[in-house]
Amino acid sequence: MISEKDLTNSQNIPYEERIARIEKMIESEEEPKAFELGLLLALKMGQEIREKKPLGSTTGDIVAGWSSKYPESVVEEAIAHAKQFLTNPGALVEKMKNIMLK
Repeated sequence: MISEKDLTNSQNIPYEERIARIEKMIESEEEPKAFELGLLLALKMGQEIREKKPLGSTTGDIVAGWSSKYPESVVEEAIAHAKQFLTNPGALVEKMKNIMLK
């Protein structure tokens, strides 16, 4: 599971390395969490935006691959997390803090 410390430390890491780390972590897990998949998806979408590629040009294939590996509910939740990362990351950080403090 990704911790708040992991997220804070990742801000100092080059973008491509962040993606590689999250991919490696997900690959090592039998059943990754929707939050982790959503984080990867948000980073990949951000990469598309940085490279001025159409949104979904690479991430669409990623999500399609997940659909055959993971339950539909996990994939849908991952997409929702990715959207929240991109549109309102502050709210997601607050949500994570509340979950961690429980």
